[in-house]
Amino acid sequence: MSQLQLPKSFNLVFFGGTGDLVTRKLLPGMYQCDRNGLLVPDGRIYCLGRQDLTQEMYLAKIEEKAREFIPKADWDDRVWSAFLSRLQYVRVDAGEPAEYAVLKEVLERNPAEVNVFFLSVAPSFFTTVCDNLARQGLSRPDCRVVLEKPLGHDLASSNAITEAVGKHYRENQIYRIDHYLGKESVQNLMALRFGNALFEPLWRREWISNVQITIAEEVGIGSRGGFYEGTGALRDMVQNHLLQLLCFIAMEPPVSLDSNAIRDEKLKVLESLIPFKDEDVFKKTVRGQYRAGKLHGKPVVAYTEEAGIPPDSKTETFVAIKAEIANWRWAGVPFYLFTGKRLPTRLAEIVINFRDVPHQIFPLAPGAAGAPAKLVIRLQPDEYIRLYLYAKQPGDTMELQPVYLDLNFAGAFKNKTRRAEGYERLLMDIIRGNQSLFVRQDELEQAWRWVEPILNAWASDPAGPRLYAAGTWGPAASAELLSRDGFCWHDEE
Repeated sequence: MSQLQLPKSFNLVFFGGTGDLVTRKLLPGMYQCDRNGLLVPDGRIYCLGRQDLTQEMYLAKIEEKAREFIPKADWDDRVWSAFLSRLQYVRVDAGEPAEYAVLKEVLERNPAEVNVFFLSVAPSFFTTVCDNLARQGLSRPDCRVVLEKPLGHDLASSNAITEAVGKHYRENQIYRIDHYLGKESVQNLMALRFGNALFEPLWRREWISNVQITIAEEVGIGSRGGFYEGTGALRDMVQNHLLQLLCFIAMEPPVSLDSNAIRDEKLKVLESLIPFKDEDVFKKTVRGQYRAGKLHGKPVVAYTEEAGIPPDSKTETFVAIKAEIANWRWAGVPFYLFTGKRLPTRLAEIVINFRDVPHQIFPLAPGAAGAPAKLVIRLQPDEYIRLYLYAKQPGDTMELQPVYLDLNFAGAFKNKTRRAEGYERLLMDIIRGNQSLFVRQDELEQAWRWVEPILNAWASDPAGPRLYAAGTWGPAASAELLSRDGFCWHDEE
């Protein structure tokens, strides 16, 4: 968020250089940065892998992927050719200590002001990679390490990763990445709250009845069965993405845009989350697992019929949680967290529901009921902010009808600078040394501390997750979670 200067030179090293994340997201993201003139001339990218590929073979491989994931309107042969001149494929097996000498030799031939090591590998390799980088002297102050989630399986394993990486790198060298925080609309959430006098006075328990945070996915688990079966929706989505979004909504105004000022306020939110007791878990959480169904008219198999999933699996693919914050601003305001796979549509949004007027003097039009005032912040697939409210319906009566004011980012800024994707912004922030949008160690630990009682209670529950048909909005119990408080999900109104 704070605009630090780019270094005059950088080396960006991608471990897992032949993997899905690098070829689908990271390299196309860096191409877009180059296309928009954001990269310094002396900036190099090294992609590491253990496959025996020549430079030409690797470049052909990534171009095939890039053409699939870079929009045609953004493709420029001249820019792509110049971008490729920055890239070098280096054969390094991350599990072989001796091969790190090759990486050191390559980097020494092209010394840079900043060296970034992006660990797009399984978390079980984090310790190995960091140990071997340190043995080659690649943990100096000019070096930064980027950790891709999942960052542990529970509090103990997360702390073990923190301790192992922390042996070689200080906290200001460690970037725990969450791509949701790089989205333009998350930045706009901060601007909306702290750059305008309109909303901040209303952003509290006296005026807000509830907050809903949703990340819904149409897709199933695809080829990630082995990973997902040992992870589940709570670890995959709630512990990181949803809690981070909650922090940005609920945090107090930071004193500045300094990275630690922002993260200090996020930590206070996590520390204020009311912890779950065993008896609370089954009252305030719902876990589900998709069974066979239809999505857009096409049949979809059950989770237990996916490749690599045991038929008796109790792994959740859906989670709904009622979270509460014990502080003066938010006491008594429920925060509902909702995520799942094989849902009817793909979307991520935050809905701030305001309280109704104390005495309604106007009649409502047929079908209009309840408090209409809400702020909807859509993160994906399209990005917008909508303020819903009541207005007089045209005609001879004073009946009120819900309407909304719309800020569509694509329309409002169509002649302005292109909006960067999440990984693009985060990669540039790493190179600049801006940690505002990255998770600090104490944040990570506190998030696991809040989630762990839910994990433990579910593990001891013989009933397992509730089943829901693929293509629906999850188990009926998720709607009951809100209806008990007199609310309903935004899309059900």
